[in-house]
Amino acid sequence: MMTQSVPDVQKFVSGAGDGALLHGITIGDIVWDDLKLFEDYDKAVEKMGIPFFQCLGNHDMDYNLGGDETSDNTFQQFYGPTYYSFNRGKVHYVVLDDVRYLGSDRNYDGHISQPQLDWLQKDLSFVPRDKLIVLCLHIPVHQGVKNNKELYAVLEDRKVHIMSGHTHWQANVIKGNIYEHNHGTVCGAWWTGPICGDGTPCGYGVYKVKGTELSWHFKTTGSAADHQFNIFVSDFNTVQKLVKVNIWNYDPTWKTEYSLDGIKKGPLEQYEGFDPVAYATLLGKDLPKPRGFAEPRMTDHLFRAFIPVSAKEITITATDRFGKNYTATQKIST
Repeated sequence: MMTQSVPDVQKFVSGAGDGALLHGITIGDIVWDDLKLFEDYDKAVEKMGIPFFQCLGNHDMDYNLGGDETSDNTFQQFYGPTYYSFNRGKVHYVVLDDVRYLGSDRNYDGHISQPQLDWLQKDLSFVPRDKLIVLCLHIPVHQGVKNNKELYAVLEDRKVHIMSGHTHWQANVIKGNIYEHNHGTVCGAWWTGPICGDGTPCGYGVYKVKGTELSWHFKTTGSAADHQFNIFVSDFNTVQKLVKVNIWNYDPTWKTEYSLDGIKKGPLEQYEGFDPVAYATLLGKDLPKPRGFAEPRMTDHLFRAFIPVSAKEITITATDRFGKNYTATQKIST
């Protein structure tokens, strides 16, 4: 955290220039069950030099003090309420606690309590409908929150972006008026290497607000902002090579194109599979060390093309939903 993530954010903040209105949001699992480490996390935040807001994660709770109502005691002593809201510009930010502690160590589920849903309904009654809502929580709503339909009902007819974490992989899920960003992590596969289980590099989301419009990209720790995909070339058969491209922040509006030796060939084929590096470095109980439980994760933000073995160079262009082109060229070894 101190040697990689903090310097990267410091560089980003410096590059934004004087007067830039910046803040950070950590979407849970600030520490790993050792709540004394909140103090070290606070030192990291102080070095980054911008305000940070906190969400509760399943590893940020007090165990064995009772039920869900007492599991947040230490978190609240450090950071205040586990659900709250604030405004910056024309955006209304909401933080919720969707981790329900079930009374024993690491025993929890994804659930938003009725008092929170009632509070959110009341909170939004004071927010004009043309405002952008950015809702932050830990467990992904689209797949991990048992009563997500109740939350979606409260957010109906609003323009909403949900920021979630928990999974250690990157996914963008659009459901009607709601865009959920399930983020890869700064720690990757629990600080064992440079990537998450789906091949997403260690990093964080960067969001820019203009009025009520949001734009974004994923920032890989230690790389330039235009590093948005990785290319892998391998032998397939005697006449073809297989090119795989992992575009970790892909959503259905992205477009792809590849060129061989300067000649355009069209779009890549999307498929579901394993990132080659994740598969090689995470598969099996003995990898990665010392966290053998971290496994590669199948993902659908993979793309491929079969190319002739005679090709010398491939260029990949990926275009995001905002029309920004990201291009990389790779030599092909014979």
